[in-house]
Amino acid sequence: MISIIIATRDRAALLRDTLDAISRQTSPGCSFEVLVVDNASTDSTPDVVASASGHMPFPVIYLRESRSGKSHALNTAVAHARGDLLVFTDDDVLPEPQWLAGYARAFADTGADYAVGRILPLWDTPPPRWMSPALYGVLAVPDGGTDRLTISVGANEQIMPLGANMAVRKNVINTIGGWNPDLGKLQGTLRTGEDHEFALRMAAAGFIGVYEPTAAVQHRVPSDRLRLSYFLRWFYDNGGIVAGLERDFPTTSHYVLTVPRHLWRELLGDIAELIGAVAHLDTGRIVARMTRIVWFVGFARMRSRMRREAGRSSRSLPRRLGETN
Repeated sequence: MISIIIATRDRAALLRDTLDAISRQTSPGCSFEVLVVDNASTDSTPDVVASASGHMPFPVIYLRESRSGKSHALNTAVAHARGDLLVFTDDDVLPEPQWLAGYARAFADTGADYAVGRILPLWDTPPPRWMSPALYGVLAVPDGGTDRLTISVGANEQIMPLGANMAVRKNVINTIGGWNPDLGKLQGTLRTGEDHEFALRMAAAGFIGVYEPTAAVQHRVPSDRLRLSYFLRWFYDNGGIVAGLERDFPTTSHYVLTVPRHLWRELLGDIAELIGAVAHLDTGRIVARMTRIVWFVGFARMRSRMRREAGRSSRSLPRRLGETN
């Protein structure tokens, strides 16, 4: 059995479209259910789910999670899911008709522990001239291409499992645990990192993934996210979050001023690329390199802050019995 999980908050109209798209799925060859976790909505979300439950040919289950944060909502859904395969999407996503069948086929063909599907943008308004594929990850629309790929340590690690379109065997979550509530998105913030940290734990545990392009969805991109200020803030915040993950999942043993040495090399390359882009008035390259530099600043500042806090903590530790100045 497959359990489809959707976390939602105050987006009833979009959720209705998502559920309608799921109702048009080609059979995956097994039964499936949909679990909608209402993360304290104040709109008509319960009515939308009740309506879908009344006329769709598969179970649509309403759950409510009052604790704020998508990670809490996902963990609640996992605890109630009956399927051995858990498929995740968002309330602003439109799955293609072959979506579930694509996932079922990928797991049957490869025996993978988790899978990542293709995500294509559905623009509310035409994107600005400076938009480029290098920025698509911010909008959760990174297109991994048309070929099936294996994902493991050292192989296609750039393909990141995202909540908009991913699938995981339930035994994987039983082994490594669910999503970290300290990292999940909160209403009114750009805080991210829960999917990244979850993916790092899967990799550390030795689980193997597959990228399956036929498990495709369209992800809505609202016009209010197409502002340069949004991207700069996102990259800065994300740099700080990844700096925290570096503590638990180090990428290297070589650091300069608490920052991995390879990131300093990348920074120099980004500065050089930025200068070249400015010389050629290439707005797409200018913004892409500028956001990478902002990300580095967020990363470096957080690492510096963590070092200061660790120093204060060590100085404030109580002295051992009998220790004197």
